[in-house]
Amino acid sequence: MEDATVRRLSRLHRLIFKATRGAVGKRLVDNDMLLLSTRGRLTGARHTVPLLYLRDGDDYVVIASYGGRDFHPDWYLNLQSQPLVVVETRAGRIDAMARTMEGDERESWWDRVVDAYDGYATYQSRTEREIPIVALEPVG
Repeated sequence: MEDATVRRLSRLHRLIFKATRGAVGKRLVDNDMLLLSTRGRLTGARHTVPLLYLRDGDDYVVIASYGGRDFHPDWYLNLQSQPLVVVETRAGRIDAMARTMEGDERESWWDRVVDAYDGYATYQSRTEREIPIVALEPVG
């Protein structure tokens, strides 16, 4: 899918999710969806994207696959620069601290991620980069 198409679909998903307070757009490919807001690493402007998520206790877990492109999505680069993010689900909004999983933790999560959506295995096969798995840990 072209980058411009991805941006348009993401924008539409975000608008519908917000307009319905998550009643529409809360699920996609049999998984729950959230809105993740980051601060632009260059502009400082807020950017919001819809993402599939999994749960780990109180934490949310998201995957920076970008469809298997050879570069990370902007939202991931943004949270590397500024890890304080806003997570919005049907249950409400929270502030969270983003942390990229590494080593054994990432390995143990990868199978769970692929079980949730097998497209991630396809995405990983398309790229040399290791697709990041990110924990979003509530703060406050």
